[in-house]
Amino acid sequence: MRPRVTDWGLALLVGAAFGTGLWTLTIGQPELDWVFVVHGGLGFALGALTLLKLRRVRGRVLPRGLARWPATYRDPRSLAGIGTTLLVLLVLLTGVAWVHGGTLVAGGYNLLNWHIVAAFLLVALVSVHMLARALPLRRADISDRRQALRLGGLVIGGLLLAPLQHLAQELLRLPGVERRFTGSRELASFTGNAFPTVSWVADKPRPIRVDTWQLRIGGAVERPLRLGHADITMGDRLVAMLDCTGGFYSTQDWQGITVGRLLDQAGLAPDAAYVRFVSVTGYRWSLPIAQAREALLATHLGGEALSHGHGAPARLVAPGERGFVWVKWLVAIDLLTGPDPGQLVAINTSSFSATGRGEE
Repeated sequence: MRPRVTDWGLALLVGAAFGTGLWTLTIGQPELDWVFVVHGGLGFALGALTLLKLRRVRGRVLPRGLARWPATYRDPRSLAGIGTTLLVLLVLLTGVAWVHGGTLVAGGYNLLNWHIVAAFLLVALVSVHMLARALPLRRADISDRRQALRLGGLVIGGLLLAPLQHLAQELLRLPGVERRFTGSRELASFTGNAFPTVSWVADKPRPIRVDTWQLRIGGAVERPLRLGHADITMGDRLVAMLDCTGGFYSTQDWQGITVGRLLDQAGLAPDAAYVRFVSVTGYRWSLPIAQAREALLATHLGGEALSHGHGAPARLVAPGERGFVWVKWLVAIDLLTGPDPGQLVAINTSSFSATGRGEE
């Protein structure tokens, strides 16, 4: 393949794999498992195209003769190429190892965490390289059918290899076959507060006193409400699976009050469309009203009061959503007339607030 086609193909594959990877972090519904397959297939195609690129630049990256090594590794282009190659290998190896049941933990991070970290670094390095050195595609590059077929063949081959990998895993009962389609492993189901406490970000608020805590319900409602802990401990139950983006899932028996019951108490304005759940730290997420009605505000699980680490006095339980949607330490529910674009910022910055850091 032509150098420019190879370089732009690599950049596009890195971008597509990164985008689908971010998407997989938000998916908990089995009907969207194809996104994980596409993500894996793009990774395999990226690995194949990287090998083709190495064939072309191996003389610059891996010089023949010891005398050439010092000069080579003072060359920024060589260092960038070596770094990019190592990051591609790290992304692929950590991803495949995690899917096949790898349990290695290094520096407090598991393989999935390192996969994500390496992906961010790879995108940053490729972006800088393309801005600084990428040559524009020429008309001949774009119109060459053989170039398009070769690049398309790599992508299609990768997309076919991903489901074949999963099929072989099931047929041969390889490690990792028991994992969920998200890659998460089962951990401490039906153990009450004993299952792991984690956060999307590093929110660490101080414990909240149950006897003085209040839940505010406002926004596009007919009757704004302020409820105490006793008002929402109604005995509604929901067995639901929390699938954490940290790589585990845990099924628990949650108790509290359904969101639908609370919405009926407050009454909805005609233009209400979304329900936003707000944490004491400022972390927030919203759901469409129909979906929110089926969710639960949990005050207990497994017959015991919710612990602080799991979001006491109350947390959201949203079946089918990944764990980052299950807002903890709830203090407010707002009815909105449209989507809340600011929530994407809020879930990544709440730990910077004084309450999120546990300072007040």
